[in-house]
Amino acid sequence: MKSIVFVITLFMSGMVSAGTCHGRFVNPITDVCWSCLFPFSLGQSNLISSNHLPDTKNSEYPVCQCPGNPIPRIGITIGYWEPVNLVDVTRTPFCLVNLGGISLNFGKYYRKGTVETDSNLSNQSFYHVHWYKFPLMYWLNVLTDGICVEQGDFDIAYPSELDAMWNDDELGFIINPEAVLFGTLPAQASCAADAATSLVDSPIDKLFWCAGAQGSMYPLTGHVQEHVGGVQASVLLSERMNFKMHRQGLLSDSIAADNFLDTKICSSHYSPILPKSRYRYQMVNPLPTTGSCYPLGRATSLWEAGHEYPYKGEDFGYLIWRKRNCCAF
Repeated sequence: MKSIVFVITLFMSGMVSAGTCHGRFVNPITDVCWSCLFPFSLGQSNLISSNHLPDTKNSEYPVCQCPGNPIPRIGITIGYWEPVNLVDVTRTPFCLVNLGGISLNFGKYYRKGTVETDSNLSNQSFYHVHWYKFPLMYWLNVLTDGICVEQGDFDIAYPSELDAMWNDDELGFIINPEAVLFGTLPAQASCAADAATSLVDSPIDKLFWCAGAQGSMYPLTGHVQEHVGGVQASVLLSERMNFKMHRQGLLSDSIAADNFLDTKICSSHYSPILPKSRYRYQMVNPLPTTGSCYPLGRATSLWEAGHEYPYKGEDFGYLIWRKRNCCAF
């Protein structure tokens, strides 16, 4: 609640006219692809299946145990996909796309986004990204066990305008020094396998430097070296920000249990490498895709037609879904 009050205070004190900032409030009921929750599993069995979305590994056994005082707690292992974050991708600094297209007035000193053609006649672009906490399942009280939902309030967790590393590839090298190893032609050529796999299944986690059909995960900045279109570029940058949040220890992940005594399912774990297969996304701005969501790396050309248009359709918003494995009591 305090976070919501803080955001409203920012609106009242720093609001300016929308100008080049456009968007719409995300309706937490009608703008959400509720079929993206599935598959919903108990152990290795799917209680509710999904006909078109890939899933990750689930726990081997339907029963689990977690440390307790004085005795361990016994529960059941469930797995499902949870909506946890919203993402703005915009060329206008502090344009809050998913909050109705409101632009905050923090001065004119922040870099504006661009789409331009370089001397080699290839398009490049730069966008800002805002990462929101959006624990929708917790708000709606869909699951009563707190360990099985992301908890907290709505919050603007990470605006890229305040991060100098997002604007500068050389500064960004500080948190992703391994990028120099994956800029080679053989490393980038291997991303074709990731793109092909993402068309029909989950992306390949071992090819962590690849963003499938969107291009390269590196550098973890707002620069898109091969800009094909606004949807492709914005999806790529939402994936990069997801990776960046993991690298900086700001996001954690859950892990399925291998056996009844395995307690790693009882808590979240930090991963400096993005577990791509455990995320999927759904567009919510400028047009919500309420009938489908997509694994990371899947080609946007399959669905992007009509989702980018001049003036009011050049800022983008996405709802991020993450796989949740937990021991429910």
